[in-house]
Amino acid sequence: MDNNSFNANNISSTDATERMKELISRLRAASEAYYNGRGEAMSDYEWDRLFDELKHLEDETGTVLPESPTHNVQADTTAGKKEAHEYPALSLAKTKNPAELVKWAGGRPIWLSWKLDGLTLVVTFDGGRLTKVVTRGDGHTGTNITHLSKAINGIPQTVPDNGHIVIRGECVISYKDFNDFILESGDDYANPRNLASGSLTLKDIDEVRRRHLTWIPFTLVHTDKDIDTWGARMDYIEKLGMKAVDREYIIRPTLEAINAVISKWTAKVTGTANTAATNPYPVDGLVIAYDDYKYSQTGSVTGHHATRAGFAFKWQDESATTELEKIEWSCAASTISPVAVFKPVELEGTTVRRASLCNISECERLGIGGHGTQIRVIKANKIIPKIISIEKAEGELDIPAFCPVCGSPTKIVTSSASGTKTLHCTNESCPAKQLKKFARFVSKEGMNIDGISEQTLARFVNEGWIKSYADIFRLDDHTDAIAHMDGFGEKSAANIKTSIGKARQADARHFLYALSIPIVGQDVANRLLGVYPLNVLINTASETDNPEEFAKIAGIGPEKSATVVRWFHNKENLADTRQLLSMINISQEDNRPKGDKCNGLTFVITGDVYHYKNRSELKAYIESQGGKVTGSVSKSTSFLINNDVTSTSGKNMKARQLGIPVISEDEFIERYGNNGQ
Repeated sequence: MDNNSFNANNISSTDATERMKELISRLRAASEAYYNGRGEAMSDYEWDRLFDELKHLEDETGTVLPESPTHNVQADTTAGKKEAHEYPALSLAKTKNPAELVKWAGGRPIWLSWKLDGLTLVVTFDGGRLTKVVTRGDGHTGTNITHLSKAINGIPQTVPDNGHIVIRGECVISYKDFNDFILESGDDYANPRNLASGSLTLKDIDEVRRRHLTWIPFTLVHTDKDIDTWGARMDYIEKLGMKAVDREYIIRPTLEAINAVISKWTAKVTGTANTAATNPYPVDGLVIAYDDYKYSQTGSVTGHHATRAGFAFKWQDESATTELEKIEWSCAASTISPVAVFKPVELEGTTVRRASLCNISECERLGIGGHGTQIRVIKANKIIPKIISIEKAEGELDIPAFCPVCGSPTKIVTSSASGTKTLHCTNESCPAKQLKKFARFVSKEGMNIDGISEQTLARFVNEGWIKSYADIFRLDDHTDAIAHMDGFGEKSAANIKTSIGKARQADARHFLYALSIPIVGQDVANRLLGVYPLNVLINTASETDNPEEFAKIAGIGPEKSATVVRWFHNKENLADTRQLLSMINISQEDNRPKGDKCNGLTFVITGDVYHYKNRSELKAYIESQGGKVTGSVSKSTSFLINNDVTSTSGKNMKARQLGIPVISEDEFIERYGNNGQ
């Protein structure tokens, strides 16, 4: 029997039952991995296909086995106390056909929103305070993870309503935070959803906080107030200080209207010819809901679907068959990942020729071979190229015994938690493991080399072009090669060359930060350079025998001083720094504070500014007056500066929750500005 497909026509009931048992076993195993942060057992595409086959068999035979996922929601096994839901968290029926959305809407006004791809959490408030956070589990019973609530962005500890409130939302991790975490930690997770669900099994709240999880409400399940429409209920969530899921109202849900909105929202995921994708979080479709909330609650329950609670739309994945040309092994952080390079195919309006295979386990699961292997490819959720099956394998996968970047021996590591096999370089000094430092070097806060992202750096490292900071300034030698790389072109190569040229004129503060000296951030760099010119600082740090040489500088102390001295005593670090200084021009700007109007205060700046040229100029002024500027609102923040003081932005809401004043630029200038500003 073929494990990947099955013909339900003209089969015996015994064969159908055996096939259903097989499908149930595979789907439940995959769901368990899905909900518990372990390695993916199968792709979303394959899961949907097997689920649909199971449903078809059940419809044909009239038999539904007890553990079928078509009638049961797979439970998670997150560690913690199990707790019954006050209101069952049932799933939504799904379709890939917009016409079915029109039929379901039945001419009633609807709302369309994201189907976020994370882990559903049910959050309850009583008497104005958070009382519990419970995972979805099997829809009827979940796991209480209230102890982790302070580590999840978007879950307030208090709300301005003393009644009983129950809200469902999705716990997600942005693509950027996912990539940053993987590069920094070297851990192996297949996608942001996998990391989000795995993070909620942890006991260490600080470790959970480090992963930047965000909870986004998508349903107001219960409130003591009488709010009749879905739109008003979502607005009420935001009045309570939370940022609800993005949404759009469709007053007349015709096929033309729904298709137009789907196209617009799809562009937020995929981008267009003229604009980049704007949605920062992983999604696996869209959801529609009736605006008439009371009507939506009158439906029945079919299987584990509430028939009127909502309807999910999933994009139809366009697939193509092509031929594998080779497997490239790409180094990033501590992992060497396989990337399939194949004959180009057109998918979703773009030319696709590469797809990540994630790790060795994924290669083994697919049965990937060598050159000439016939593969089927999709762009999952219209974004990420993915191999979904092998049509015909040729040869075997060749796993490199030596690192493609530095030539050191490799080793295969099997995760004790997930059993996932990944390939690693054994050389701790491999340039690929310095990717995070290279990214900081080119960042806006560092040398400000525009056009070189972390992903671009990874490709240049794998080409062997970057082994040190100085090599970044030698990329001019590779302009022609860059122009011919996939995804670049002559214009991109020329822009990189121009940015590198501009970066040769730098200031001491940005240069010192760019070196990635441990615990030397922008504030420490400013304080050191406020006392020592850069050359004097380097000479002093490299020649002194006193680890506390800089400890008397305000805000430095013994630990930071010792770190700076130790870093410059390293001969390789010192040589690299002096080589860099021979390649660029450093302006010795005066970083000493010029006043004390902001002394002891910490500010966060958000939104547009009007009196200063930009936020960087306002930041520089605050620092010149002894203040500090950070990127996120916390208990240590003194003021949030936002010219839209009444906005419902995430930072404004966080400030209100913590009782931190939100002031306009005018108010800041009135209190702390120069008279001439």
